[in-house]
This record gives sequence, C-alpha cells and structure tokens, in this order.
Amino acid sequence: MQFGIIGSGSWGTALAKMLTDNGMHINWCVRNDAVAKHILKRHHNPNYLQSVSFDAGLLSLFTNPREAFNTSDHIVIVTPSAYVIQQFTGITAKDLAGKKIISAVKGILPQQNLLLNDYLKKKFDLSIDNYFTIMGPCHAEEVAAERLSYLTFSGTKQAATKVIAGNFATPYINTIINHDIYGVQYAAVLKNIYAVAAGMAHGLGYGDNFLSVLIANSADEMAGFLRKAGIRNIKVGVHTAASALQQKKSPNYAASVYLGDLLVTCYSLFSRNRTFGAMIGKGHSVQSAQTEMKMVAEGYNAGRSIHELNKEIRADMPIAENIYQVLWKKLSPRIAFKYIEDSLV
Repeated sequence: MQFGIIGSGSWGTALAKMLTDNGMHINWCVRNDAVAKHILKRHHNPNYLQSVSFDAGLLSLFTNPREAFNTSDHIVIVTPSAYVIQQFTGITAKDLAGKKIISAVKGILPQQNLLLNDYLKKKFDLSIDNYFTIMGPCHAEEVAAERLSYLTFSGTKQAATKVIAGNFATPYINTIINHDIYGVQYAAVLKNIYAVAAGMAHGLGYGDNFLSVLIANSADEMAGFLRKAGIRNIKVGVHTAASALQQKKSPNYAASVYLGDLLVTCYSLFSRNRTFGAMIGKGHSVQSAQTEMKMVAEGYNAGRSIHELNKEIRADMPIAENIYQVLWKKLSPRIAFKYIEDSLV
C-alpha cells in the first residue's frame, strides 16, 4: 500500500505525520521546490506545524501532483476546496484506474458546486467504491502536539475502509469507520459556516449564553439540512447493533464526525473559520479578514455553495442564510444577527 498526499498545509502535514509515524513511506506533493528542499534538509515543513519532525527516508517529495498520482495507489487529497480541481490538471481516467482516492477536503468545490466524489464521477467516472473520506474533529495543531484525537473514515466498503483507517491509527489518533460519505462531507461543509457565525457572534460582543443557543440551533439546522438531503443516520440516542469489524455502536448525529466537529470548530481558538468570523464581527471587511488571516477559511465559499444547493433542498436555514448574506451580499453583521436572534429557539 503506497500513499500519496496532495497538499502541504497544516492538515496535509498532520496527515503526513500520522502515516510516517507508522513507518509508512509517502509520496508527498508540496507547494514548491523551496518547501521540498527545506523539508528534506531541516526535516520539518517551513510554513506549517514546524514542531513536527519527519524522517526524510520515508518521504518522496514532488511539486507536480501527477508524480504523486503515478507513484501511489492510495491518494489523499488535502487542499482547500477552491484549489482541488487544479490538482487534477492533466490527470486522465486512466491515471486513476485502480486507485483509491481519500478526501480530506472540508468543502464543496466552488467552481462546480460539487462534492469531490461527484466531481470525480463526472470527470473521470470514478466509482464511489474507490472513494473514501477522512473527517474530524481533529485540529492539526493538536495532532502536532500528539493530543488524543478521533478521525472518522467513510467508505462504501467496510473492510477496505477499515484497512485505510488502520494506517492512520496511532497512540494519539483513534479511528472510527462508517459508510456515510455524503453525510460526513455535508456536515464538514456546514460546520465551517456555523463556526464563522460563532466567531462573528464573539466579535460582535455576544457572550457564552448566547453562543450556546446559537450553536444548539446550528446543530438543529445542520440536522434539518442533512435529513432533507437524504441522510438517515442522524437520530440522537439511536444506534444499530455493533459492527462485527469495529466492535463499536454505530455513529449517529451526536457522534464525533457530526456534532463533535461542529462543536470544536465553533469553540476552538485553533479554528480558522471562527477566527475569520470574529474578525468580521469586530469590523473587518470580508476581504481584509481573508488577507490578514493568510489561511483559507472554508466557511467563506461554503456559505455560497450551501445557499445555492439549498435552492433545491429547501431546508430551513436562517443562520446559514444570514451568514451568506454577510459574506457575499455585504449585509451588516449586526443586522444579520438581529435576524438570527429572532430565529433562535
């Protein structure tokens, strides 16, 4: 089993750490030659998670994604959603034949408003049986510090999903498997929008009491969208029998990959979406907040993508809709939150 990683940001670096900590050799596509040379010479990423040290003998570094595709049978895609399509430039269906694609992308591809698996099916006729996802809650900074975290791996084939998950399991990473490819991806998109809302509320001066109500309502709004989108494993307190492979109760909406990821993204100071929202709440324009952060907040593009998707799904989403209006239509955050206040229960 040969893993390739496309992306060298903080989350890509964290995933590279997990695999190499397990002694796996990886084919890693990084941003440019300077980054590659620095990692090989100094054994750490010069831009992200600099405390993580790599064994250079376990790394083959590339700057062209095609080289990582050609040398790997399992390819992890871990770039911001807005830049995913360009990673497939020059790639053909033949290049993907027999490959397994593992998505760590926490967004919808904004150019076509598609989840990655739907894009790969449309562009390359990739079977969903060869598509897997890695989702949180799991901040890269805590992986670097080796603080215990949980990752959920989703795929249609339980045995294959379990094998992939096993390669990422470490003393500081516990792995969970499920089959809900669409649900975990939509949840990852939505929680970023709600984290922007939580940050915006903090920036506007709301307190913990209001924030708890906002996040509880966000969880309900997310569940409503998932249900309307056809996701079924979202009943809190209801589980099917334990899996013979995993020996755990089945995940439901209260599990880590749904509600857990929403909570940590809304509350954690490591959350770039929360930080982005807080800056806007404090008076930064959307553009100045993006420039000052120097990191991609997925909630920005997610706001528009969910707005467009919801024209068809028709879920009741006053929180997400008002955040879209702030991010894309220049609605005042203060006015948006007056509307949000009136919608909360």
